[in-house]
Amino acid sequence: MRIKEGFVMRKICGQDVVSGEGTANVNFSKLISLNPTAAYLFKAVSGTEFTPERMADLLLEEYEVDRETALADSERLCAQWKEAGIAE
Repeated sequence: MRIKEGFVMRKICGQDVVSGEGTANVNFSKLISLNPTAAYLFKAVSGTEFTPERMADLLLEEYEVDRETALADSERLCAQWKEAGIAE
């Protein structure tokens, strides 16, 4: 899985959001709001191939969480990003 080209994270009014840039994303007319944990993961995996397992590893490195919870949260976030059209 990877973040689609042209999607960037920006801070708008103190909130981390993902938006589409460029002609390839001209029909993407929404902003995706990210909580601090999702923003951390977005930064960490942008420009790379990743899996929910890799994201869980990143969560384990940064937060005090058990592997089962980290993996479940990562799988859910990957599904949400795919549904929103920002990851493939």
